Amino acid sequence: MKSVKKAAALLTTILILSLGTTGCWNRRELPNLGIVMGAGLDKNEDSGKLEVTAQLIKTSELNSGGTGEGGGGGSGDSRAYWNLQNTGEGMFATIRGFTHKSSRKLYWPHNQVIIFGHSLAEQGIQEYLDFFVRDQETRLEVYMLVAQDKASEILDFQPKLEKIPAVGISELMESQSANSQTCVTQLNEFVTRLMSPTTAPIAPIIKIEGQGANSELSVEGTAVFKKDKLIGQLTKEETRGLLWAINKVKSGIIKVRCPDCQGIASLEIIRSKGKITSQIIDSKPSITIEIEEEGNIGDQSCDANLVAPDAAEKLTKQAEKAILDEVESALKKSQKLKADIFGFGDIFHQRHLKEWTQMKDDWDEIYSNLDVEITVQAKIRRSGLIGRPATPEKEQ
Repeated sequence: MKSVKKAAALLTTILILSLGTTGCWNRRELPNLGIVMGAGLDKNEDSGKLEVTAQLIKTSELNSGGTGEGGGGGSGDSRAYWNLQNTGEGMFATIRGFTHKSSRKLYWPHNQVIIFGHSLAEQGIQEYLDFFVRDQETRLEVYMLVAQDKASEILDFQPKLEKIPAVGISELMESQSANSQTCVTQLNEFVTRLMSPTTAPIAPIIKIEGQGANSELSVEGTAVFKKDKLIGQLTKEETRGLLWAINKVKSGIIKVRCPDCQGIASLEIIRSKGKITSQIIDSKPSITIEIEEEGNIGDQSCDANLVAPDAAEKLTKQAEKAILDEVESALKKSQKLKADIFGFGDIFHQRHLKEWTQMKDDWDEIYSNLDVEITVQAKIRRSGLIGRPATPEKEQ
């Protein structure tokens, strides 16, 4: 449904552009525009220069009955997009260089995603972000991702349900709140973290899994930056540990063992709240992370009555332990990387300005050894339409 709405909105905008520009001195005629839906930035393997892939929509193919499967196309195919590539020294010059390869001027307001290749992200991306922040046509709400390998390969992968890969990736990002194991990062959020003197930028990692017809796109894990350079990554469990603390867990499933018996219980996260507070006692800084979570029993593979008071209490304790483990794993990884992904430094800056002036120059070392207390309070609200599981009665 979201894809249909996006396509309808895009076609409406195209119609407005084609009708509303008549008679204007600086009009842009639709036949002269190359509407960009996705951008991929890589380090060219041969020259080491910047390689930009711009995914342009082919409006004449949007309503075609073809499957659209395959990579970005040239002339004569039925794909609804064209992946245009150019190599150059800087972002603006490389974008302007597309005029040598396309008869249409690139039009950026409908861009859905910006994907950075892994090697370019390790080298540093600040200078390439400047164009997307400065240009009047680009959007700050665009999704930002890091490819496990090359960004161009991600944009060349045809999703099964969408005609345009960039639209499929955008839809994939919008669905991530269902599991809360992926950080969903927009350009403005990344830039805000980049401009902070201490908070480490983060972005989701996208990759191609499988081979041939069985391959598919997967968003899993989080890329961790130091300033503008990629220095490490979080697993999906560590990612949710971060999201618990910074109050960005929307939904998801916590899997725990059934108390006193074999089997697994899946607890659906209904509500979550994360709060971070700071203290400085005897010149020693510390942080407290408080997490509150409410959930329902989604399913269970054991035959225990999990709504019985004793079992429910034990199940709640196990849920609290699972949440605590995820937050601790994210904290340990970030302290090892000396990357303040939680934004602790900004909190001290805001609440303890006098002490912060003495800490800021040594913040990396302070962060890696910072005393952090984590408290978790979980509640199980409901068990669905049944209490006891539907299992045969045990023989006496």
